[in-house]
Parts: sequence; structure tokens; C-alpha cells
Amino acid sequence: MAVRRVMPVLQSEAVQESREFYGLLGFEEVMNLGWIMTLASPSTPAAQVSIMSGDATAPVTPDMSVEVDDVDAAYALMRDSGAEIVHPLQDEEWGVRRFFVRDPDGRVVNVLRHL
Repeated sequence: MAVRRVMPVLQSEAVQESREFYGLLGFEEVMNLGWIMTLASPSTPAAQVSIMSGDATAPVTPDMSVEVDDVDAAYALMRDSGAEIVHPLQDEEWGVRRFFVRDPDGRVVNVLRHL
């Protein structure tokens, strides 16, 4: 399993203002579902930040996202290690297969692969 990218997920009630703020740093909008917006650097597309008002398809808002090339293998490794699965592995209608797992310090990590 290989990591493709890692991005922070910032919970915000000021999504538009955050878009403008990060735009000043050179980020451009690459996805906007209303409840989650992802901004990326045009020169380094894997440099991204997601801004989320609240996760519309999961019980909690994650602290970060990790995109991997084999999300099923990542899920099996986390489950078999005894890590707490916060949101089960599933395909989401918005084009990702993902699960949430809690890290040892309590942060929620969204592990995903685009479909």
C-alpha cells in the first residue's frame, strides 16, 4: 500500500472566507460539495487542504485525510491491528471509497481512495 497524498481537514463555519484566505496563499478550489471544499496548489496539485463544515456522510468530522492506493488493504491492516474504526469501509456517492480510524491520540483519520 502506498500513500498518494495527505491533507489536513479544517472544520469551519466560514467556508467562503477560508476559501478566500487560502486563495491568498495560492490555493485554488478543485472540489466543492457544499459541506466539503478542497483547495490545491496549481503548481503542486498534491499540496491540498480540505475545509469542511461537517461531514455529510459520516458520524464525525475527520482531522485529516490520507489517500492510499489500496484502501481495502489499509482497512484490513487497521482492523487487524485493533485500531478503532470510527466509520466503516464503504463507497460514498461522491466518488470515494473510505473509512475512518482513530489514531492513538484520538484524532480521526479519513483513509480513502477515489473510485
